[in-house]
Formats: sequence, structure tokens, C-alpha cells
Amino acid sequence: MPGPRIESMDQFRGYTMAGMFLVNFVGAFAVTHPLLKHHNTYNSYADTIMPHFFFAVGFSLRLALLRNIAGKGAAAAYRKALIRCLMLILVGLVVYHLDGRFKTFQDLAAGGWSGFFRTAFWRTPFQALVHIGVTSLWVLPVIARSAGLRIAFMIASGALHLALSHAFWYQLLLEKRVIDGGPLGFLTWTIPTLAGSFAYDLVTRDEPRRALRPLLQWGLLLAVFGYALSCLNAVFNPVKPGGIANWLIEPPFVPPSRPVDLWTMSQQAGSNSYLWFSAGFSLLVYALFVWWTDVRGGKSSLFHVFGVNPLAGYILHGMIGDAVRPYAPADSPLYWAAFAFAVYFGILWLFLWGLDRQRIYLRL
Repeated sequence: MPGPRIESMDQFRGYTMAGMFLVNFVGAFAVTHPLLKHHNTYNSYADTIMPHFFFAVGFSLRLALLRNIAGKGAAAAYRKALIRCLMLILVGLVVYHLDGRFKTFQDLAAGGWSGFFRTAFWRTPFQALVHIGVTSLWVLPVIARSAGLRIAFMIASGALHLALSHAFWYQLLLEKRVIDGGPLGFLTWTIPTLAGSFAYDLVTRDEPRRALRPLLQWGLLLAVFGYALSCLNAVFNPVKPGGIANWLIEPPFVPPSRPVDLWTMSQQAGSNSYLWFSAGFSLLVYALFVWWTDVRGGKSSLFHVFGVNPLAGYILHGMIGDAVRPYAPADSPLYWAAFAFAVYFGILWLFLWGLDRQRIYLRL
């Protein structure tokens, strides 16, 4: 039966939480380096954080489901996972709210139920928690199954998203200004989620040291594949005829020189290129934590505190950010932006450290 926790994943999750706290707070400042901001036109450092969460979710979902199947039977295990996914979606809807505001009941009644469903779910609700809940529901039938089935499901989900994007979805998501892929984003968020399930297999089937090589190999392969997909942008937006430069675009973390399209690495679009690259990048980053934590015995107390209580950290970081931001204007100089972030980050750590000391963890 799988064990309850894997230290390298807790550390990886803690790093991801710390990265989220960083980019979500400092991204509002004019002095912040572009790599720490979301642009929707290329893959910045800020854009690597959200796929890490899905990678960790896939890892943990496979761990928990296999453990519960072994201990409670398949029916009880899947029922528990289903309830968890639905609860996560509900929490997300409460945290983010729905689209649309109505000043009078007459305005609300004029739209009717059809108007409500046409307008309420395009943008604001579909952020991290809701995306994780919906994506977990989508992969639930295959997450505990064979590697071959999961690979096929991953490819099919990405291909379906690409086909729909080409047919109508890419233009529609731009018109609706969706967040993180919008209502169809789950199709490509499936890619890092299932990559996380493979990482779980690799680190539990043998000693951690032997997992490093396949983690690195598959991570590099998926990252290169994602970049190769993004290079199809150059085919449809050539700079000049002939030459290898005409078939390549700027690598990840470098702003583009060509028009943005459905091949561009974009967190807003949840594009295939972005999430295949991100799945590979997550495998590479996680391999570092396997080496440092599981092989070398290293451990960060900061990452531990953040990593064992991610839902509490996610909810608290928005509340604490709202409390600090009024005293941190967007045009703040670097020293004040750094000071404001230190205050915000310190308060977050203090809350989560206190919860960890008292063994209080927010679980669904």
C-alpha cells in the first residue's frame, strides 16, 4: 500500500506555493522584472507556477486513490475522490465568485436563467481551484489505471483541445478574455496532471536515485516537444523565406517577435505548447527535489510549512494580499516593493507555521 507522504513532493509543493506567493504579489509592481509577470504572449517564470500545482495534484491523486482502493475498495475510493473534486470546485466558486453584477432585481430577472448561464462562468470562476477540481474529475477514470491508458488519455485530451481551438475556441476565449484556459482549459491542464501521476510511479517503484534518470529524460523530452509545437507559430507567421531561423521561435522565457496565435505558449489560452512544455519543466524541477530531498536528505523548513497545507495557504494568500496591497502602490520603488513583499510573505509564513505547529491542516 502506498505510504501517506513523500517528502520530495511536499518540498516541491512548498516551493510551488512560495513561487505563487512571489509572482501573485510582485507582479502588480511596475519595477518587477517581466519574467515574474504573466503576459499571455510567452512562457515567463510566473507561468511555470500553476502547472506545478496540477503536476502535484496528479501525483497526490494517484497516491491517494491507489491507497484508498487498497484499503477501502474501489467504490469507496472513487466516491471519496469524487466528493473531494466537487468540494474543491465549490470552494473555488465561493473564493472567486461568478461573473456579472446586477444593480437591481429587474436587471437580474431580465436575463433569466439562460442569461445567467451564458454570462456567469466565462472568466472569474475558472481559476486555479476550480480548474484543479474540474481537471481532477476529468482524469479520475484513468488516474489509477495503466501507464498506456494514461498516455493515450493525455494525448487525446490535448488533441481535442487543439481541434476545438482551431475550430472556434481560440478566438472565443480571446473575445471572452478567459483566465487560465477558461471552461475548456481542463483538456490541456490534464497534461501536467497526468505527468505528475507518472512521476509518482517512478519514485515509488524503486529507490529514489534510480528515478532521477527517467524523470530528467521524460522532462527534457516533453519540454522539447512543447517548444517544437510552439515553433509551428513560425510556419504560419514567417519572418523571411528560407533558413532555419524561419522555423524557430524564441525559446521559453523570451518575449516573442511574431504575432501570437494558438501555437503560442500562453497561460491564458491554456495552449498545448504551453502545457506540454510545462509538464516537462515540472518533471525537471521535481527531479531536483528528488535528488536534494530523497537522495541527499535535504529539507527546507520553509517549503515544508508551505507544502503540507497548500489549500490553507492558497486561501490565506489572497486575504493577506488584499490587506497589504493598499500600502503598496503599483508605482512603488524597488525598495518599497521588496519591503511590502517581505511583510506579506512573513505574515503568510507566520500563519502557516502556526497552523503546522498545532497540526491544523485544511483538507477536503
